[in-house]
Amino acid sequence: MAASRRIIYVTSALPYANGDLHIGHLLEQIQTDIWVRYQRLRGELCLYGCADDGHGSPMMLKAEQLGVTPEALIADMKERHQRDSQDFLISHDVYHTTHSPENRHYAETIFERLSAGGYIYTKRVEQLFDPEKKMFLADRFLKGNCPRCGAEDQYGDNCEKCGATYEATELLSPRSILSGATPELRTSTHYFFDLPKLQGFLEQWTTSGTLQSEVSNKIREWLTAGLQAWDISRDAPYFGFLIPGTEDKYFYVWLDAPIGYMAALEHLVAGGGAPVTFEQIWDANSSAEVHHFIGKDIVNFHTLFWPAMLHAAGYRTPTKVHTHGFLTVDGTKMSKTRGTFINARTYLDHLDPEYLRYYFAAKLGPTTDDIDLSLDDFIARVNSDLVGKVVNIASRCAGFIHKGHDGRLAADCADPDLWQTFVDAGERIAPLFESGEFNKAVREIMALADRANQYIDTHKPWAAAKEAGREAEVQAVCTMGLNLFRVLMVYLKPILPRMAEQAEAFLQIEPLQWSDSALWLGAHAIAPFAALKQRVDPKAVAAMIEAGKASEPVKEPEPAADVRGQSPLPRESSQEEDTGMIGIDDFMKVDLRVAQIIEASHVEGADKLLQLRLNVGELGERNVFSGIRSAYEPAALQGRLVVLVANLAPRKMRFGVSEGMVLAAGEGKDIFLVAPDPDAKPGMPVK
Repeated sequence: MAASRRIIYVTSALPYANGDLHIGHLLEQIQTDIWVRYQRLRGELCLYGCADDGHGSPMMLKAEQLGVTPEALIADMKERHQRDSQDFLISHDVYHTTHSPENRHYAETIFERLSAGGYIYTKRVEQLFDPEKKMFLADRFLKGNCPRCGAEDQYGDNCEKCGATYEATELLSPRSILSGATPELRTSTHYFFDLPKLQGFLEQWTTSGTLQSEVSNKIREWLTAGLQAWDISRDAPYFGFLIPGTEDKYFYVWLDAPIGYMAALEHLVAGGGAPVTFEQIWDANSSAEVHHFIGKDIVNFHTLFWPAMLHAAGYRTPTKVHTHGFLTVDGTKMSKTRGTFINARTYLDHLDPEYLRYYFAAKLGPTTDDIDLSLDDFIARVNSDLVGKVVNIASRCAGFIHKGHDGRLAADCADPDLWQTFVDAGERIAPLFESGEFNKAVREIMALADRANQYIDTHKPWAAAKEAGREAEVQAVCTMGLNLFRVLMVYLKPILPRMAEQAEAFLQIEPLQWSDSALWLGAHAIAPFAALKQRVDPKAVAAMIEAGKASEPVKEPEPAADVRGQSPLPRESSQEEDTGMIGIDDFMKVDLRVAQIIEASHVEGADKLLQLRLNVGELGERNVFSGIRSAYEPAALQGRLVVLVANLAPRKMRFGVSEGMVLAAGEGKDIFLVAPDPDAKPGMPVK
């Protein structure tokens, strides 16, 4: 009896509606989309919902600055966000907005249920008020002198100089960055969600396998320190939904933002676009799955406040929260000055969206580690893998099939063992997609592409085609190559949906499903080959960077802290001075791996460097430049085991790109390489 079809609702975090999408947003949407497309390829019922986050005081102020209404601003931005997502081949089933009737309905419903359950209370709070703008000020709209070290021009919740955190009311010589006025201290009644009442539930839920281990461990720290009540209201003027029964109190943007996931599905269902009901997904006893993909900067909202709200209001909680790290470009934060703050549209004006989809897939794993877009590596990897390996298989074989065989493939398989190797690989690749280990899936797929090219190189159909009587051999070899290419396109389809469509048209087959990897094409006619992908032109990348220098950086939504800096989470302890020390959390980010030196050589023009080619097991090969020439001769290093910092951002040097660092101690002739146990295997982690 066949297994029942899974019903899955998947979301990615809601982009804030006061700026264009940039490649940081695309990292998450691409990650989500690959997972969704894989599920659909397997035959699961998988819906992908998203929306614009349209509320909050920054939205109101941005609209005022532009001379438009907030409603007009968010409508325009929603259209731009949808267009950019679609052009990156993101397959949303619904893209909605939090400023919608559905979102208002569920925000009010959840609030009323929380109130009835005794989870809502009010109290008077002190806040800083701008007398000129006539509004209470969020921390981001305040600047002054740090109350700890006295540093000037610091924001209202933390000091960038000494690292201290504090309440906005503690800021010395505060001023409003909106008007320049000196704020006044005023009191107001606010609504609070009694989060501590749900501590027991959260302790169980956050350790149930719903979260990645590193996220669960961080949440445990907050739970151990004790939760505080969460301020869920904001005073007028504010762009959002009025709290029922009030005239000047609004739901805080972070209360109704995740409710946008529910509202998006309701909108899809109401429009007839979903083969499920709202209750099938969100009912407390639902057997469906709900998966959220988010960045690690909003973990607290999605793993504490959101499940607590849902549970207390009688709805189901998420099945899984998939958290990813931040995006850097060439090892540093995205920068407008350097041109690496790249808007989605700027990228699309210069490059194929599938280049970025592939590169991100090759980097993404199921952890919160940061992802680096190394532009040199981006060019090299796309050109080598997609063009030099995958497309190369089809382009090498198609011409011979059309030249001497009227475009028809041979009926029989020339190498059943190799064919079965490709078919069986699907059993290894499938769970990698399921668990979000896209980087490992890509490595498996590219290893297969290497096998296919080796097969073609061994049998040399171009040479056989020159000899009379070997026509059947040429047809058999090229048929084999094109069938292997077809299997690769099955495995790559979640990552490269447009290229898969082009391959389907070229092979003249129905849209590929995951199970098609086991089907042999047989005596089948194919269309003439047309290039499926062009090589990345470095000039196009350079032009994109130049265009990025003129793009406007996106303003992010309000920070996690409340208006007064009163976070529902325990504050981190302040640090009075920078000691140069790092914490254990920073050290644990370092990925140390056993590596074996395959080849070592002198670097022309460098007195201190040796170039090392390393085998790092499942991580593949790495090229590293190391300043150990004074102590080692290259020939003596071959086969030696070393310890590699494997997650160090690639560094471009005038001799080439160094992809990590090998550990060594000492100076001059007394440099010693750090060596693992002699029985260690390449790729093993070093603890």
